[in-house]
Amino acid sequence: MLKKFLLICLLLKCSAGFAETIRTDVLVVGGGASGVAAAIQSARSKVKTMLIEQGAWLGGSMTSGGMCILEGNRNLASGIYAEFRNHVREFYKPRLGYDTTRNAPLVFEPYTGAAILKKITDTVKNLTVKMNTPFTGIKKDGTGWEVTVSIDGKPVTIKAKLVVDATELGDVVAGAGVLLTSGFDSRADTKEALAPLNATNQIQDISYITILKDYGRSTDHTIPQPEGYNTEQYACLKSTDIKKLLASAKLPNDKYMIKWADCGNQYSVTSDDLKPENREATFRKARLRTLGLIYYLQTELGYKNLGLTDDFKTPDRLPYIPFIRENRRSAGVVRMVLDDIYTPYSRGSKLYRTSIAVSDAMPGQHYSVAGVPQINYPPFPAYSIPLGAVVVKDQDNLLVTEKAMSVTHLVNGSITYPSVQMTLGQGVGATAAYCVFFETTTQNLKPRVIQGEILDFKGMLMPFADIKTTDRDYRAIQQIGATGLLQGIQKVTGNSAQVLFVPDSTVHTAEIKPFLNEIYSRSFLWFNKENPGELFTIANLLSYISEMTLRDPKNLQLETQKAWKSYYKFPAEFNLNRPVTRREFAVLANRFFNPFARKVDLSGKLVN
Repeated sequence: MLKKFLLICLLLKCSAGFAETIRTDVLVVGGGASGVAAAIQSARSKVKTMLIEQGAWLGGSMTSGGMCILEGNRNLASGIYAEFRNHVREFYKPRLGYDTTRNAPLVFEPYTGAAILKKITDTVKNLTVKMNTPFTGIKKDGTGWEVTVSIDGKPVTIKAKLVVDATELGDVVAGAGVLLTSGFDSRADTKEALAPLNATNQIQDISYITILKDYGRSTDHTIPQPEGYNTEQYACLKSTDIKKLLASAKLPNDKYMIKWADCGNQYSVTSDDLKPENREATFRKARLRTLGLIYYLQTELGYKNLGLTDDFKTPDRLPYIPFIRENRRSAGVVRMVLDDIYTPYSRGSKLYRTSIAVSDAMPGQHYSVAGVPQINYPPFPAYSIPLGAVVVKDQDNLLVTEKAMSVTHLVNGSITYPSVQMTLGQGVGATAAYCVFFETTTQNLKPRVIQGEILDFKGMLMPFADIKTTDRDYRAIQQIGATGLLQGIQKVTGNSAQVLFVPDSTVHTAEIKPFLNEIYSRSFLWFNKENPGELFTIANLLSYISEMTLRDPKNLQLETQKAWKSYYKFPAEFNLNRPVTRREFAVLANRFFNPFARKVDLSGKLVN
């Protein structure tokens, strides 16, 4: 009898141990903007995916952190970010005064954003989402990983073939022993002309954003004076146009998102302050800084009618997490530098060819301490984000997003913007799914295959602001742009620059000749024989296609002419002597000799 009892106990113990281990193909740690998008895309690419988030809301900075006015990528909304954006706009569309113009900033209440993300994830097959599940550790398990988490206060092991670190502070890569750096990089290190001569440990300030509501003139919602309150910390606001600040921070339902610079609610930190053992104390001080701002606004500036809302169920009604702009950055297969943004086509490495996402966000410089280098950025152009920047060096099957990407400090200020991270997350999810689907590792990534998956789901590779995802030639133009055969054109407006494709402009022989000669051995002979003029004509293009594909030139001409309006829907008339437009060239080149099919490595170099 005793033996049977012991056997039953042993079996129960084994069963309990088995229940504490979960297996999945892709594990995304962190349910912020990038993590949610990565998990959605991985699952939609038909790979078993799990997303764990330590808090109660999805969305990270833009929901749990209150960063709910998004200006970045408003001209480049695509894929999963466009899907989220459309849901938000449809929700608020009936509200009087809500701006639904195409490139308006995306504005929403934090809990609404979180609810929309939950609704989207609930409909995705192959995706399991576990909330209130903190990450506690990670170790290698063959080519995969063994991650420990806490579910309902109990330790649970998750075994995954690939892990995505989408945490706000890069906790997973830190736990995996990845080399990390922080602060300003030196000019000698990055070769960036705008970088300071000497490296520093200073990173951008964090902010506890607050959501305030106008309860009416006659009301008084003054909070108790916060601990350590010092009126001098906020004195510069006396000379500030508060009404203008509030107007720019307007949310639906008479609410305002307060994220003010200078003597507002920024709190200076270094990466040491954000280490796990120091976070609680650091965040407490940052919260007090924001509470002090609210108290000052109510008592010194007379806005007693502005009070805290019940959006966040915290004791002080501030967001669940701070808005973190920067922390430690990992060593990746490539490191993205400023020149990859300003001069992507003239560099030795062609990282734009490996793009998995785009950004048009301006780099932030949020420092409340004296002596920090202020960077005088020239007009900042939209840009592509390379695949290698999310691939951790020397660690198989570990991808990274958010603040721990492999970029320099000067790039970080733009790339960590929430709407940019959501766009990037889709590319990371496609990358993760590629590794699982093809049973390979991050050492064997094929950028063109991953990019094809991103385009299949209406993602964006090249930041062409004048080509919408609904354009019938969108894919062809994106693919030709990703080769560099037709390069984007920067249009400066103030301190930023859009990148345009300009589809109706004509193609110059000089712009296409170098790349065509690079990818096709017979191209050099064709150019010598045909000697096209300054402007490349339709006749030139058809002749080139015929030479490269060995098609009969007369039949090709007749077929193209017949399909010109009926199939291709080109607006201009078919005329062999007319200079070909960039749209026409992109569509026909993509169809007939498809330069996008040429393989590239993670540096953008063509692979034979």
